[in-house]
Amino acid sequence: MSKEKPRADTPLPDLDPRTTALVLIDLQRGIVARPCEPRSAADVVRNGVRLATAARERGALVVMVHVSFPADFANAVKTDVDEKSPFAPSPGWDELMEELAPLGDVVIVKRQWGAFYGTNLDLELRRRGRKTLLLGGIATNFGVESTARDAWERNYQLLLVEDAMASFSAESHAFATTRIFPRLGRVCSTEDVLKVWQGGAARSLYSL
Repeated sequence: MSKEKPRADTPLPDLDPRTTALVLIDLQRGIVARPCEPRSAADVVRNGVRLATAARERGALVVMVHVSFPADFANAVKTDVDEKSPFAPSPGWDELMEELAPLGDVVIVKRQWGAFYGTNLDLELRRRGRKTLLLGGIATNFGVESTARDAWERNYQLLLVEDAMASFSAESHAFATTRIFPRLGRVCSTEDVLKVWQGGAARSLYSL
């Protein structure tokens, strides 16, 4: 992770489990199988499991988001772009990773990068009283960033868990986590979140 900014002195919020949700983006077979940076997809899944386990133990909501389409991709976005995704779906590509699937309280199926548009995510969160979101997943600058931007516009408090996400290049991940995310919320680590839930004081990775 980039070291361009010093660690901030501002403590993270208390993360009341009754008003907090962990939202993990696209940790599914077809995406986790792709090479990731600056850490492996396996490391992202591992930290996702740690966060989800701790969240459920404390009563925080755990939301698993995955992208899926019918066989004919009839409801996929179809626009003329300069660079098309190299992703080629294989059987079972949209299935959540087996170690994460049992930990989800709510499962959201999306049809584009972001998890809010065209889904019931906002409804599920608001009706359950969730105001603070912990975000992680793959890819940092696609699904996670799109969801984070939409969440910010809806006035959710965001904690972006840097080591619970990765992208397809280290540069893309670093730009999102050091240039975009500090403007949307608080950038932190898995250990920071666990420390807060264990009653300690944790600090944001970057100043806003």
